[in-house]
Amino acid sequence: MTATAPGPATRIGAHATVAGGLATGALAYAADTGAEVIQVFVSNPRGWATSPGDPAQDARLRMSGIPAYVHAPYLVNVGAADPAVAAKSAAALEFALRRGAEIGARGVVFHAGSATGWPPGDDPGPRLAALRQVGTLLRPLLDAIPEGGPDLLLESMAGVGTVLCSRAADLGPYLDALGRHPKAGVCLDTCHLFAAGHDLTGPGGVDALLKEVDAAAGLDRVRLVHANDSMDGPGSARDRHQAIGEGAIGPGPFRDLLAHPALAGIPFIAETPGGKQGHARDIARLKALRP
Repeated sequence: MTATAPGPATRIGAHATVAGGLATGALAYAADTGAEVIQVFVSNPRGWATSPGDPAQDARLRMSGIPAYVHAPYLVNVGAADPAVAAKSAAALEFALRRGAEIGARGVVFHAGSATGWPPGDDPGPRLAALRQVGTLLRPLLDAIPEGGPDLLLESMAGVGTVLCSRAADLGPYLDALGRHPKAGVCLDTCHLFAAGHDLTGPGGVDALLKEVDAAAGLDRVRLVHANDSMDGPGSARDRHQAIGEGAIGPGPFRDLLAHPALAGIPFIAETPGGKQGHARDIARLKALRP
């Protein structure tokens, strides 16, 4: 089975399952859904366990012509005060970056994390303490990325609790903690940003969001978009993905994002519900909205 041929400049795809082998599963998934770009897990997404890759599968994925991205495990929280959680998180990201390089991935996406467990009254406060730790743990990983290796892509979260990055403006302090490293990039998740209070449906909503991203991070750091509609309204702080056009965001903002010159050539990845059938549906919907 062959994967879908590359499309126009803005490639559209989905998070792929890898049953049967990393390349075997992911490329079949791409072919079945019409994906022009894929995102995969290279380890247990809900645990710390890792496994060595298969060099033959890695080479096949590298040679496929389908751009690939890696998503780090959901447990990763480099801002946690618990030293065991922080150390495991850094190790998981180091592994994801190494495996990303081996499969030719363009980026490794990770969730920003939270300032959990820090004493509330201590100087400099939980948030700054967590961000300092983020810098301490991640700068060496960024420095160690080989030439041509994947970028480390910061994904903001929906805004619950002590998250370190939810609004677009929060990207700035986080990237500052990373020393604005050239290998530190950004992944925009439409559901997360909507839930954090960026109303993409309002007049000029997409332009307003991207202006905030530019002011905080620089639009040149945006390397990937997670295209997800939202079950809940703007500012809900609830991370509940919905099919494209069937949630509170609706199709219009996705059309605006796909047409925006600042995002020209930036891949869009669907992480919507419904499995392979749902991804095929949403890839087709996004392609129909693409200029």
